[in-house]
Amino acid sequence: MIVFENVGKSYGSHRVLDGIQLEIHAGEKIVLLGPSGSGKSTLLRCINALESIDEGHITVLGQRLPGTKAQVQNLRRDVGMVFQNFNLFPHMSVLDNVCLAQVQARKRSRAEAETVAMDLLAKVGMAHKAKAFPMQLSGGQQQRVAIARALALRPQIMLFDEPTSALDPEMVSEVLQVMNDIAAQGMTMVVVTHEMDFARKVADRVVFMDQGRILEDAPPASFFNRPRTDRARAFLAHVVRERAKTGQLSPMDLELAHLVTGHPQA
Repeated sequence: MIVFENVGKSYGSHRVLDGIQLEIHAGEKIVLLGPSGSGKSTLLRCINALESIDEGHITVLGQRLPGTKAQVQNLRRDVGMVFQNFNLFPHMSVLDNVCLAQVQARKRSRAEAETVAMDLLAKVGMAHKAKAFPMQLSGGQQQRVAIARALALRPQIMLFDEPTSALDPEMVSEVLQVMNDIAAQGMTMVVVTHEMDFARKVADRVVFMDQGRILEDAPPASFFNRPRTDRARAFLAHVVRERAKTGQLSPMDLELAHLVTGHPQA
């Protein structure tokens, strides 16, 4: 579905992607982990040509990027994306937000678009807010609408760029549940997140990045229990320490406590 071949990208003298080699197959759920500035979001945005590359090649759904403007527009119909900050149109109702791209990009009639929209809004628990405007919704509700909007085009791939990082802690679980449901339906997903529980339970592979490079690419059990690199161990230990400061340790964090103490799990 997605192939990166020795992909490189720089912003001036800063190397943000360096020699990326990555293949993602149909139905796989890939979680990108790593510290801020490691290149995760840039890699994600390259998949639907929101970012260009300087070296190498990217092929998505058989199409070599970047392609023509028309090819990129066609690609984005099949690659849905959910952003950190929702990006809903504030002057449009929830229903209109979910219908707009269907009518413009898929050329569906308004009636057909509304049928699809209401079905998806029901699946994400937001049908009762169809007439509301974004400012009337909580952050978690807005993100669920944004997910419904992305799904409305019936994409083959879904990209999530830190979809819970702008949410209050109590709203995170409702968005993660929607993502779990999407994953269970067999959708190909690439997710940038710091939600370790989600990564362990849902991902087929965890791709760990630092300084623009992929340092580890492994199943969750291998990555979390036996990270191969010192950098990955240090990253996971840092996450546990930061969660401990807030008193929000999850069962997953407790399992990773051995990375902080240096003692293996009992």
